[in-house]
Order: sequence, then structure tokens, then C-alpha cells
Amino acid sequence: MICLSAQLAVNHGLVVGAMPFAVGVVLVALLVGAVWWGRRRQADRPHPPRPEEQPRLPESGPVGEVHEWREPAEVPRSRHRLTPHQLLGFGNQGTRRAKDQSVPPPD
Repeated sequence: MICLSAQLAVNHGLVVGAMPFAVGVVLVALLVGAVWWGRRRQADRPHPPRPEEQPRLPESGPVGEVHEWREPAEVPRSRHRLTPHQLLGFGNQGTRRAKDQSVPPPD
């Protein structure tokens, strides 16, 4: 009886010590594989542009801002409820440049 419990204790100690070691080896192998795979994917990506490939200003200099007044898109009057795609100026029809480009008085 004593010999049997001693053998079980030895086997139990071996399992308790070997299992965490085996799990640790598997985790380390997974982490090394993940780092290797990530570096390989990083190498496949295009590199950032070199200084000579960067955008340059045009010969005429920087482009200025354009200020203009646009005509508002009025909501059409209807007896029936309108759905969003029936409204004008909300993505399906652009606004027009106003004929009078003078600054309107403040409200």
C-alpha cells in the first residue's frame, strides 16, 4: 500500500511539473509564430514614400481659396409626405452658383 501511494505520488509530481512546462512551450511557440507571421506581413506592405516621391507645390505657387455664394435648395411643397430621395439638394442634385455674388446683409 505504501509502495503504491509512493508510485502515485511520483507520477502525480511528474504530471504536475510536466504539464505547465508543455503548456509553456506551446505558448512560446505560438507567440514566436505570431511575431514571425506579423513581421512577414509587415514586409509585404508598401514602404512610405521617399522624399522625392512626396507631393510638391505647383510652379504657380499655392492654390488659393474660392469663395462663392450658392443658391439654397428649397424643400418642394407637396400635399404628400416626401421621402429623403425625393428631396432636392441632399446628395442627388447639387446646388447652383448664385447670380448675385455680393455679400448678403447679416440677419
